[in-house]
Amino acid sequence: MNPSAIRRATSLSSHLGQTDRIFASPKSKKLLASVDDGLQLIENALEVELSFTDSVADATSRYLLEAGGKRVRPMLLLLTAQLGEGNTPEVIQAAQAIEITHLASLYHDDVMDDADRRRGVPSAHAVFGNSVAILTGDLLFARASQLMAGLGERATQLQADTFERLVLGQLHETVGPQDDEDAEAHYIQVLADKTGSLIALAAQAGLVFSSAPAEFEAPVVEYGEKIGVAFQLIDDVIDLSPQPEETGKVPGTDLRAGVATLPLIRLRALAATDETAAALVARIETDAAGADGDAASADFDAAIAELRVHDVTTRTLTEAHEWAREAVEALAPLPDGPVKQALTRFADTIVDRSK
Repeated sequence: MNPSAIRRATSLSSHLGQTDRIFASPKSKKLLASVDDGLQLIENALEVELSFTDSVADATSRYLLEAGGKRVRPMLLLLTAQLGEGNTPEVIQAAQAIEITHLASLYHDDVMDDADRRRGVPSAHAVFGNSVAILTGDLLFARASQLMAGLGERATQLQADTFERLVLGQLHETVGPQDDEDAEAHYIQVLADKTGSLIALAAQAGLVFSSAPAEFEAPVVEYGEKIGVAFQLIDDVIDLSPQPEETGKVPGTDLRAGVATLPLIRLRALAATDETAAALVARIETDAAGADGDAASADFDAAIAELRVHDVTTRTLTEAHEWAREAVEALAPLPDGPVKQALTRFADTIVDRSK
């Protein structure tokens, strides 16, 4: 077994921050063991699936895999699979495909956003160039599609539907809201498509490929989509974090790239009647870091710090918690037990990332 794979695989209990008291029952311990075993199987398989005989493809495709990651989507997929037959070979294969799809999207996103860093390392396009990063993302999408195709027609359709939403989400983010469209509603839909759709697919795939009861699919899909929106709203708050050593990004990375996050969207709306908000919007949108050197960069950093403590950011955090609460409420049809308990805690950890 590859030592780096062992190092990167994160246990469920570690991810959820659970105490022995919460997971003390035999059923809960069995759940933890099953998910942790599945995570290691997936991690080992990813090492194989992202190994190419072509030396260039091998180096570029493994770059972000080697950088680490929490494996949120495989973990969620394994959790919902416990409502059925657990870690079937099909479950493990679907988890690989979904995580590779996620990795592929990161290569493309970083080019679109001109991001400097990802997971604490220079972004792929900063290392290999835009064209190679885009082609690597395409290569990974192809590998993920091969894996899903091997699971049958329904898997292929689920993957295709989700891929379409991923692209539409990126397209709508790129062009922005239309003149007659509410900017905040537009943004939430972008989050649902770009982030929620793939997390929802992970939750659904765990059920589908473990032969779990079909009546649980709609609740977990709703749960996954809402968790995805909550996840990204928390990322909007984390983007303003003054601790790049923890986030792996420079504070305000999205805003520097011209990506309007929810705090800025709300600040713009407030600017129509609030001169202080209007002045702060102007300072942020000037993108001073790229205009006048160190002094401008310092002013931009100061503007980001002001936005960090502004009410619009506080309200974004509150909204993330509301989406997570609604996600948990969607789980009502699921049977009580360790899976439902873990999914509830999973939602808590998503919104606790900003602390």
